[in-house]
Amino acid sequence: LIRKSVSGEGTVIKNSTQNGVHPGYTAAPKEDPDAPAGKVELKKKVTLLRGISIIIGTIIGAGIFISPKGILKHSGSVGMSLVVWIACGVLSLFGALSYAELGTSIKKSGGHYTYIKEAFGPQMAFIRLWADLIAIRPAGLAVISLAFGQYILEPLFMPCGVPELAIKLTTSVGITSVMYLNSMSTSWTNRIQIFLTFSKLLAILIIIVPGLYMLFKGETKNFDNAFEISNVQLSGLPLAFYSGMYAYAGWFYLNFVTEEVDNPERTVPLAICISMAIVTSCYVLTNVAYYTVMSAEELLASEAVAVTFAEKTMGNFSLAVPIFVALSCFGSMNGGLFAFSRWAASTQVSNCILGCFMLDNEKCLFVPVLISYPMTMFQLFVGDIYSLLNFMSFLRWLFIGVATLGLIYMRYTRPDMPRPFKVPLIIPAVFSFTCFFMVFLSLYSDPLNTGIGFAISLTGIPAYYIFIVFDRRPKWLQEGLGNT
Repeated sequence: LIRKSVSGEGTVIKNSTQNGVHPGYTAAPKEDPDAPAGKVELKKKVTLLRGISIIIGTIIGAGIFISPKGILKHSGSVGMSLVVWIACGVLSLFGALSYAELGTSIKKSGGHYTYIKEAFGPQMAFIRLWADLIAIRPAGLAVISLAFGQYILEPLFMPCGVPELAIKLTTSVGITSVMYLNSMSTSWTNRIQIFLTFSKLLAILIIIVPGLYMLFKGETKNFDNAFEISNVQLSGLPLAFYSGMYAYAGWFYLNFVTEEVDNPERTVPLAICISMAIVTSCYVLTNVAYYTVMSAEELLASEAVAVTFAEKTMGNFSLAVPIFVALSCFGSMNGGLFAFSRWAASTQVSNCILGCFMLDNEKCLFVPVLISYPMTMFQLFVGDIYSLLNFMSFLRWLFIGVATLGLIYMRYTRPDMPRPFKVPLIIPAVFSFTCFFMVFLSLYSDPLNTGIGFAISLTGIPAYYIFIVFDRRPKWLQEGLGNT
């Protein structure tokens, strides 16, 4: 196969063949003759139901089982924590609606990278791509996977605590297995994602139903003095919002696979709105259920909130709860990795950074994900959930704020751009301002982890000149990548 590089020079990709066909090769759709050379064309496989399952399946995962502790700790009271949950839901809806306009106006996969590139040019977009590849994606996957490892081992070690090394080793197996699953088949990944989405909702219902039942029976003592403000500190609120927005993160994943969405003008905004309504309702009710059963002190002392809740309400059946939570986390890992592989393909991350050129084969879309695998494993073993969360959130919301600011910028610089779905300007304005406020205040709240994130983003500037502007790579590396 001969693919054209960015410079127009032919690059030969060698493959072992059998009767003229690569073993396991699936014929790709024919390329549009007017499409850019080297572009991977994808089939329209993502329907409304699958779109909703991708968003819900990615949002509901580790967040609802990790974030309650972080939000309560940094918000200072039960009532303020519920306010933060609702505010994060509203902000996420604002962000989702803004991205719905971007996704239907710019009909290209790639999400944040594509929108920043359209608004502010390739250099800013590359810095986002660089931070995503070496920091945001690996740290995000490590956080979800650590929660998966914690909960999947809970039934084996109850009532004792789970050893940290056992959690990290199990997490490593989970990451490797979900990468293998995504490399096998797009259709099977989607089918499994729908199943895992229903498993997630079942896990949430198992918590909501008994919690609300006890609330209606009059168990309201934990809500006394819910809005006690003596422990509320302004410097802690950004970290509370980081935990909350992390729990809601995932509303933008459908934008990464826009080229695979059937009728995106209708499907993208509808899937986002339906998904966010379901998720926000589930999250608020889940936290009400938590506080009905557990006091603030008990919640802060718990290493696995859902397990503590189950032990107090379900007796022997509590052993099933960690399994459902682990399935929920696995679904988030699966959905996030599926979207990441499409993002990496659409941004041509391999071409930009490594100079290798992907085949017209859906299985080969997964190749760029392997680039982030070593970084994921490294961050998994050197960090913990909350330090990784703050480190990742700084970078994630900084660039999401930049992308949303690009929407406002393009309203004035490209007024004639077709916009099948258009939001009031106040929505992206409020959302981008909140993102920047959280990001810069967090430099004061957690200077170490957020400072590391800021430094990593700055390394994207020299990387841009090394990999893009100078475009000089050692011949042995170029040939090795081509052969691989």
